[in-house]
Amino acid sequence: MPKVGMEPLRRKALIDATISAIGERGSLDVTMSEIAGRAGVSSALAHHYFGAKDELLFATMRHILAELTIDMRRALQSAKSPRERVSAVVAVNFSDIQFQAQTIAAWLAFYVEAQKSSALRRLLKIYARRLHSNLMSGLTGILPRAEADSAAEATAAMIDGLYIRRALKDGVPNAATAIALVEDYLETKLGERQKQ
Repeated sequence: MPKVGMEPLRRKALIDATISAIGERGSLDVTMSEIAGRAGVSSALAHHYFGAKDELLFATMRHILAELTIDMRRALQSAKSPRERVSAVVAVNFSDIQFQAQTIAAWLAFYVEAQKSSALRRLLKIYARRLHSNLMSGLTGILPRAEADSAAEATAAMIDGLYIRRALKDGVPNAATAIALVEDYLETKLGERQKQ
């Protein structure tokens, strides 16, 4: 009988191994056996905990989204103004945890698989709604609602687009450059509003 408390540790090891394997391959072309080996557990145990590889990918994306949510809440709680809230959302999306090659590869695999999997598509929609809502939490304090909505959509598109560019350009842009690009857009957008 396994030790009490080992299951969460093994599940986390399998999730970390999934991110690592996807990151190394740049695709979902990995097997449960390979992931299990990276995690230091048997393939049978990986199947016991997650069933099929699709379920492990789902759990992996839920884990990445949970980390993003925790970091986002922390950052938003320390923001002191609407503008700081928007900057916090941008910064968290390009944090060291989220904007590293392995995690970016997992995100891209997630986007691709979401086209075929209703469960992953649902997670993707949740992520998109949360990102939009978090951006709106700051932008509505600066812009009229319709303009805030438009700016939130554009900012979210830039964030997603910069992830794709990072994946395709082998590390470019880095997090600081990505943040600067999004912040430049926001400053331009907010500056235009102030001129009106």
